[in-house]
Amino acid sequence: MASFRAFWNSPMGPKTTHFWGPVANWGFVAAGLADMKKPPEMISGNMTGGLSIISVPQNVETFSQLPRNYLLFACHASNETVQLYQFSRWARAEGGGKKGLVETAKDSGLVEQKYKLFEGMGGFYMSNILTDP
Repeated sequence: MASFRAFWNSPMGPKTTHFWGPVANWGFVAAGLADMKKPPEMISGNMTGGLSIISVPQNVETFSQLPRNYLLFACHASNETVQLYQFSRWARAEGGGKKGLVETAKDSGLVEQKYKLFEGMGGFYMSNILTDP
């Protein structure tokens, strides 16, 4: 009973968002695992690529904060693994195994969308300032 009470009142216990946030984030992992049975043509390259890209900084941030939230760290690491697998399935289906991953991403519009996002964040303006004499 004492160990349960210690868990209940801990900074990572079920009274906090440090517990319920990771529990909710396991939904992404569950969805990725459920999608493994679907054909690769149904996978969104943009969504899977975005989820696999965002999981890396989230994992670093999770591990750098104190107290460390190992439940959230495990969740992001699992999500990264599942999303990279799904992304590889999508890339093989899109490229047919003949093109590389970069060419497949360029053909799908992933690269152009990132550039547009960069433009929207002021990157185009900043690049003009840096290149003007």
